[in-house]
Amino acid sequence: METDNLYPEIFNMSNLILAWRKARKGKTKKHYVKEFEENLIKNLLELSEELKNQTYKPKPLKTFILRDPKTRKISKSDFRDRIIHHALVRVIEPIFDKTFIYDSCANRIGKGNLFALKRFHKFMRKVTINRSRKAFCFKADIKHYFQEVDHDILIHIIKRKISDEKVIWLINQILDNFDNQEKGMPLGNLTSQFFANVYLNELDRFVKHKIKAKHYIRYVDDFVLLSDSKEQLVIGGGEIEVFLQEKLKLQLHPDKSMIIPLSRGIDFVGFRNFYHHKLLRKRNIRNMERKIRLFNEGKSDYKKLYESFQGWSAYAEWANTYKLKDKLIKTIKL
Repeated sequence: METDNLYPEIFNMSNLILAWRKARKGKTKKHYVKEFEENLIKNLLELSEELKNQTYKPKPLKTFILRDPKTRKISKSDFRDRIIHHALVRVIEPIFDKTFIYDSCANRIGKGNLFALKRFHKFMRKVTINRSRKAFCFKADIKHYFQEVDHDILIHIIKRKISDEKVIWLINQILDNFDNQEKGMPLGNLTSQFFANVYLNELDRFVKHKIKAKHYIRYVDDFVLLSDSKEQLVIGGGEIEVFLQEKLKLQLHPDKSMIIPLSRGIDFVGFRNFYHHKLLRKRNIRNMERKIRLFNEGKSDYKKLYESFQGWSAYAEWANTYKLKDKLIKTIKL
């Protein structure tokens, strides 16, 4: 595919309209969406002109702290900037997605955490020969991943596939709209999720082609390697640590990266995974209990609790949670 003249596809009005539809999904009642849509065509034409003339500049991010279930700093882009993010990703994602490995599971069409969960259990059966022999998991997590992504390295990776300098200019505009203009990406941006996969695709390819690991799955910065050989995982884990430091300026989280016997149960994509069953992580349960408590104390409405419980319940279906759901329902004071 030709990538030296992609930029006009981004500011094309039909692409911006599709991007606006994506950006507004699930947010149609928000005041900022309604405000933008009062003069929809005018606002989209303005965005198109700003991109075309390269006068576009993102608005400052709005930052807030989310404690759900762990404390995270979320940086929210202005709605017009989110339209730009969708417009950019719509054009360049197909170029990169076909280079991603099958078991890169986050933020990809047809993938996700439940896909990762199924792959994990398939690999578990394979390495244990249907649970008939001992096997191990190298479970790893990258320390402060989104804060540590190096902009120069990311741009270098992107330039291997995108030769249009104006697209690179737009990507730099988005990356530079952050506290630190040399590294880091804001949690909450669609582009951050996409660039996270582009950046760690380097790790994926190293693990698959250099280490030649057969049973490897990554979900954002959380990844696992399964093997019947603990020694192989020790060697592979060491090579991964060096690669991350030297090539991507990243570090494994010292407290969350370890080799564990599969028989002990592995925390991965929200579940504690055992040979014959799955349990929800304790923090996932505590989070739902907290939402019920807020409702019972009159600090949250029923509609909000109902939506949360429906989503949580659908997710919990994948674990052995029937008694747990029944118990939680009985604690709701209607």
